[in-house]
Amino acid sequence: MTSHAAHSSGRALQAARLNDDLIVTGEAVALEVRPAAFMLRVAGGLIDATCYVIVLGAISVGILGRLDNQAQADTLTIVTFACVAVVAPTLVETLTRGRSLGKLATGIRIVRDDGGPIRFRHAFVRALAGLGELWLTAGSVAVVAALLNGRGKRLGDLLAGTYAVRTRGADRTPPPLLMPPELADWARDADIRALPDGLALAARRFLDRTGTLDPASRAELGRRLAARVEPLVAPPPPWGTNPERFLAAVLVARRDREYAVGLRARDALAETTAELRRLPFGVR
Repeated sequence: MTSHAAHSSGRALQAARLNDDLIVTGEAVALEVRPAAFMLRVAGGLIDATCYVIVLGAISVGILGRLDNQAQADTLTIVTFACVAVVAPTLVETLTRGRSLGKLATGIRIVRDDGGPIRFRHAFVRALAGLGELWLTAGSVAVVAALLNGRGKRLGDLLAGTYAVRTRGADRTPPPLLMPPELADWARDADIRALPDGLALAARRFLDRTGTLDPASRAELGRRLAARVEPLVAPPPPWGTNPERFLAAVLVARRDREYAVGLRARDALAETTAELRRLPFGVR
């Protein structure tokens, strides 16, 4: 890619208001998840810690009255602290896939870096790191790490490959694109090369927001994106095709072809599975 093309791509992405860090689907829909605000994370953490301390502390106090000596009491204190700091957060985040009571209250969730739900390993690493950065240092280490990280990650998130995202007020899912009727025959036979994710996302976001753009900016951005996509398509669209309808046709064709590939792979897997289950010589 030339420097001029790279600069144009960057301006197109900026004009389409795309983040650099997005999760991409086949239709070039960005599963855009916004990192949770720092204060939301603090509030959620305080709610969780308060709940763990109250519940487990009440249980410990009930047991404490039945103990015979100070050694047992000291052991119970250590076990209670371990449960509050590590065991309880690990179990809760594993069972809820990253949504504890505090996170539900503040509208956030812990996810993997790729946007998927966390598992036991992620929850355990976060809780174990939290023992030092949250409990033993009164949260000071976590605060510094979160303020220095673009996603607001604390050390436990960095080690586990996770981060907190907002689940309230998320962007709406854009409506599915439709194939422009006048380009259906052309798109059916066109050779569409793989589109860079950034370019496909810019085109998809542009089409979803055309109604909110200034007419002059809309026309300019449409022409710019179409000029970037056209070298990746052969033959080019019919002369005089509207750039917006050209972009829609390319994205719809791309989506439909990926869907067809997925269906063929599913059918092939089902056929292979059926063959493997069949006993030799046709005996069932």
